[in-house]
Amino acid sequence: MFPSTSPDTGREPWPDDAASGPAGPARGYPPAPRTGPADDSGGRERKGPRRLRKSGPGRRPDDEPEEVPEEEVPPVPVRRPLALTVAGFAALLGVGLVLGAQTAGPGHRLPFAFIIFGVQLLFVLAWTMAMRPPALLVVALVSAAAAGIADAAAVQSDIAGLAPLGYAAAAGLVLAVLGQLFRRVDRVRVTDSLGGTLLIVVGVVAFATLIVLSRIPKGTQAITVCLTATGVALLVARLTDAVAPWPRLAPQVPRGAAGVVAGAMLGTLTSAVLGSYLVGFTPTSAALVGLVTAGTAVLADLAVGYAEAGRLMAGEPPTMWVARHMQGPLGGFALAAPAAYAMCVLFL
Repeated sequence: MFPSTSPDTGREPWPDDAASGPAGPARGYPPAPRTGPADDSGGRERKGPRRLRKSGPGRRPDDEPEEVPEEEVPPVPVRRPLALTVAGFAALLGVGLVLGAQTAGPGHRLPFAFIIFGVQLLFVLAWTMAMRPPALLVVALVSAAAAGIADAAAVQSDIAGLAPLGYAAAAGLVLAVLGQLFRRVDRVRVTDSLGGTLLIVVGVVAFATLIVLSRIPKGTQAITVCLTATGVALLVARLTDAVAPWPRLAPQVPRGAAGVVAGAMLGTLTSAVLGSYLVGFTPTSAALVGLVTAGTAVLADLAVGYAEAGRLMAGEPPTMWVARHMQGPLGGFALAAPAAYAMCVLFL
């Protein structure tokens, strides 16, 4: 006779019977043993971490970020009287330096040195007031002293060279930085203003290269060609900006590309014409020298405009009006002076 109860009665069930999926084995047969790992989730096995969809998580249209329209910066207006004034200052500066170079001669270079020193003082005034480095008065005094030492070395040195000028510039830079480190208030800004201090000291000493250039053969003729090209380039560039400042290079800079290109081209043409009349020059060599000096001058003048726009956009208060607008032409002539010396030594 068969028992009235199943033989499985009283036996402990398998631990994973509840999660095995089907209702159970056929009556009277034990469940089949498992060969794989247990899956407590009751679903299919996962062979790896869950991956995101290629299209990314679902997002409602309301969650998408709204595009904020960019604010258009209105261009800075070009002030015609100001451009004409700066052009006149550049022309006067070029005429003064060219006429001063004609007074230089063997054993008679002090008048030209005094003219150069006056231009250097204007450079120190304009650039220190425009850039406002830490310990402004110390930087200005040290730069003026470095200019005087460089001019004296350029006049009295036995051999006409740039080594004494390099020593004067290095000593002036070291003294200017030490003067900025002396005060605790200025010490914090020394690192940020190191480039500005370097530009002021090196730029003011760069004018002394004209005195050295007047002591070498063809030096006075080279000064005439280079500085005439520089003055014409700056004059034409500023006059073109007063008439047609187009196309604008930047909305914040009141300068146009037409003035920069026209100034460099007409400065080169002027130097080529002078080269056909001066001894030791040809139109080709004079045009090459004039192209380099005129190009560097107009680019330096343009870079000053960008620097001034950057300071205004950074929230710095505007500086003295006269110093701010004298900075460009003075910087152009300061960069043209060593360029003229290099071209004269290397190519003439």
